[in-house]
Amino acid sequence: MNKIIFLFLAVFAVSTTFAQTTEITRDASGNKILKGFVSKKDLVTDTAFAWFADNIKGYTPEAAAVQALKKNKDSIYILGFGGTWCGDTKYVLPKFYTLLDAAGFSQDRFTLLGVDHNKKTINHLAETFDIINVPTFIVMKNGKEIGRVVEYGKYGMFDKELGEIISGTGKK
Repeated sequence: MNKIIFLFLAVFAVSTTFAQTTEITRDASGNKILKGFVSKKDLVTDTAFAWFADNIKGYTPEAAAVQALKKNKDSIYILGFGGTWCGDTKYVLPKFYTLLDAAGFSQDRFTLLGVDHNKKTINHLAETFDIINVPTFIVMKNGKEIGRVVEYGKYGMFDKELGEIISGTGKK
């Protein structure tokens, strides 16, 4: 399984470097759905995602999480799954990017995959990583998953749980 995860990360790196693969649709409510590779720029510049800027306001990242990311920014990779139609993703994802920015975490070490309402994305990647709910952030180190935060996390504070995973004080 570890070799499979490493292989998928290699595929992500090549895919994001040479060709952005994203399907764009709308659901019955008019929400714009990005399925596949999604960049921060996609979310910040598209007026369909005005929620991105709105949901950053008033957020201060948890200090321990910022420090854990700073300390480990060259040794971990984060793979995220989210839905541009999903209320939880709309709330958490902008804050997640704010956390990454506060820690000086390179956008090259984070890949976001958009999913549809059925939690499916391109090339069956959501199924491969057993994605049930979004957003989900998977922390990888040396090609292995060391933990994941699903939706708001076990405390209702995704950043606290993420910091614990990265620092090694949380459980997988």
